[in-house]
Amino acid sequence: MNGANTVTAREPDSPGGLARLGMALADWSERWFPDAFVFALVALLLVFLGGLLLGTALRDLVKYFGDGFWSLIPFTMQMAIIIVGGYVVATSPPVHRLIRWLARIPRTPRGAVAFVAFFSMATSMVSWGLSLIFSAILVREIVRNVRQIDYRAIGAAAYLGTSSVWALGLSSSAALMMATPSSIPPALVKISGVIPLSQTIYTWQSLATAAVLILSACVVAYLSAPAHSVKTAESFGVIEGLAIEKLEPRRTPAEWLEYAPALSLVVGAMGLAYLARVLAERGPLAALDLNTYNLLFLMLGLLLHWRPRSFTRAVHGAVPATAGVLIQFPFYGGIFGIITMSPISHALAHFFVRVSSHGTYPVLVATYSAILGMFVPSGGSKWIIEAPYVLQAAKDLHVNLGWIVQTYNVAEALPNLVNPFWMLPLLGILKVRARDLVGYGTPSWSSSSPGSSPAPSPTSRRCCHSRPVLVGNASKHRHGDVIPLLS
Repeated sequence: MNGANTVTAREPDSPGGLARLGMALADWSERWFPDAFVFALVALLLVFLGGLLLGTALRDLVKYFGDGFWSLIPFTMQMAIIIVGGYVVATSPPVHRLIRWLARIPRTPRGAVAFVAFFSMATSMVSWGLSLIFSAILVREIVRNVRQIDYRAIGAAAYLGTSSVWALGLSSSAALMMATPSSIPPALVKISGVIPLSQTIYTWQSLATAAVLILSACVVAYLSAPAHSVKTAESFGVIEGLAIEKLEPRRTPAEWLEYAPALSLVVGAMGLAYLARVLAERGPLAALDLNTYNLLFLMLGLLLHWRPRSFTRAVHGAVPATAGVLIQFPFYGGIFGIITMSPISHALAHFFVRVSSHGTYPVLVATYSAILGMFVPSGGSKWIIEAPYVLQAAKDLHVNLGWIVQTYNVAEALPNLVNPFWMLPLLGILKVRARDLVGYGTPSWSSSSPGSSPAPSPTSRRCCHSRPVLVGNASKHRHGDVIPLLS
């Protein structure tokens, strides 16, 4: 660790009440939460059973399942590319140099924790895929410079972006999907139509909510972190920093084009020129959708890695993180087909209308989404399940559809603080277990609970994000870590 931190681990510092609760929740989650794919199968069977109870014929439910199974293929690919794009940008040499420069700024343990919390949330407003990798690398660099910093607290701070404000930012699965006509299943278009980003993430209410969450989470991160701790990186066996994997020398003439920056420069410039034309034609509020967003990150990644070989190796490093999205989303498509084509959607929408009013409906949606997020911890796939009846009920109650999307976004990320579903890339770089971090997520959960209403709803009544849950121990290889930060 460059000799900067030489604290010897003794007895762990005694956690506070909220931290103990968080550890207990993490232990329960690791023991009782099965693989996320199992949740997808269980949800499918429950929806199927619900259709039978509402009188739908068995053969019809089977047909609805099959018809919906492949309905989310464009959206599935777009979600996978968000992960890949965020990874290749975060692991590029220029961004890594920026991270190393930032890591020299914090001077105290508590200041370092709040510093990481801020950048985790700030980068998540741009891309949740970028945030996970950027924050993890930032932590590994900071703990080399700051003495006696609690590795659990700073690791949890690195996860705050993906468990708080990411869904209010530019990579919001629900908001981008509703703004991208090609991504919205036809059955959902009939209910909501296209909801532009000007009615979701670009509203002042959404931006104010994000600002409040970032400020409060940074304060909680600072106050909940110990000023001095023996649970440093060394006590977790993290001795060395991340090794930077360099491109090997060219060995054959056939590899010449793989190392030629000219190819990356020309293609990257072509992609950015296209995005500039789209921006000029549509304007800044309408130009961003899932397709243009993903194209932007891929082009930036190509330019930042400079050589095609470097870019493709970074993509190879990102692909394993997309496995859960690729296999689970078709089954969520089957669930969507059953919900929208059977009486289930109308029954749930009618129930929501009956138990709420125009004023209380956003609070009901926030609470319901936060609870469901413990069992379907993926913003995009869960929105596919909820959207048909949630938006139908909003229309019936004359509630602004864009605000319902953002209310959902505020609430759905919070279960990530106590459910270690999206931690896998972070845990792999930090070399810790989920339970080591979740205890420090509990104070932020308490300060941002969905029971507290988001920013004021727009007054207009116009009607218009996998991985398996990590269990057991993390990798035992604690040093000599390598990440494809390629030149």
